[in-house]
Amino acid sequence: MKTGIDPDTTAFIERLPKTETHLHIEAAVPYRLVAGLHSGSAPRESDPSEFWHESFRFDTFEQFEAVLFGVALEWYTSAERYHEAARAIFEDLRAENVRYLETSFHIGIIEMFGIPGEEIIQAIKEAAPEGFEVRVFMGMLRDNYHGEMRKVIDDMPNWQQLDGVDIHGTEEKPLEEWNARAWAEARQAGKTTKAHAGEFTSADSVREVLDFLDVDRVEHGIRAADDPALVERLVRERIPLDTCPISNYKLRAVESMERHPIRPLFDAGVLCTISRDDPVVFGNTVCREYAVLADSLGFSRSELAAVARTGFEIALLPEEDKRRHIEEIDALAGDLG
Repeated sequence: MKTGIDPDTTAFIERLPKTETHLHIEAAVPYRLVAGLHSGSAPRESDPSEFWHESFRFDTFEQFEAVLFGVALEWYTSAERYHEAARAIFEDLRAENVRYLETSFHIGIIEMFGIPGEEIIQAIKEAAPEGFEVRVFMGMLRDNYHGEMRKVIDDMPNWQQLDGVDIHGTEEKPLEEWNARAWAEARQAGKTTKAHAGEFTSADSVREVLDFLDVDRVEHGIRAADDPALVERLVRERIPLDTCPISNYKLRAVESMERHPIRPLFDAGVLCTISRDDPVVFGNTVCREYAVLADSLGFSRSELAAVARTGFEIALLPEEDKRRHIEEIDALAGDLG
């Protein structure tokens, strides 16, 4: 990744009203909180900051998971910990002028620590400061429908504070019949449906979640760029891709940042947002994600404004709130002349 953009572009990015629509809350805990668990004792053996350097790339997905689990599982042991982490995450986002967030929590925490899912959702939402909008999704693996998790997934559509569902984890595992049934029931209950696809595998995985799960949103989806017919479909059906460029680079889903597929996808008219994915492991910020688009992919300030505008256009917000944020973006972009 190249580094460094001109001061005017940096200031523009900082002033842009922004959203984040692809954030795993367990992977977003500020490391200062985890380090605080060890204050007065020996330092932790594994400090994720060693992986934050811009040039660092993980050798394998398993290496990434080992680092992530080593940090997240130490912190997220109660609903109170979710609340504390969420409050810190929201403060950091507000400092970057992020106004709206969609975040997911992992269903495995319910099984591992016995924390009721509805308590997790409430803990996260109650941490939101005034004027900062948060929507919470429950994320799960393609094979999570087992044991006690069956009851959780079956009951999920009845959770009033839950805004949606997401499938994450490895794309190599096949989708199962329960995935389609659960996503249909979620939609019927007014929930937004997402799925991770098209990051490490192929455009076929994007088409699969569109056809089999009928998702509203695709997380990542960058391999769609390899299939012109699929790109046309995404544009025609206005299916947004919640992309995470730095994550894709650090996990070797792309050869180089300069060749990241968000550039041709955006140019083709696909609705693209950008987010951090797993910032405690990558050390990325929302503003840095925008800076990478400008520096490595040649996005102009007006194009950066268009990305920010898309984030609000697809946000789960009242139309008047969307319009207010978009008008602010348009006014800022209009100053470019």
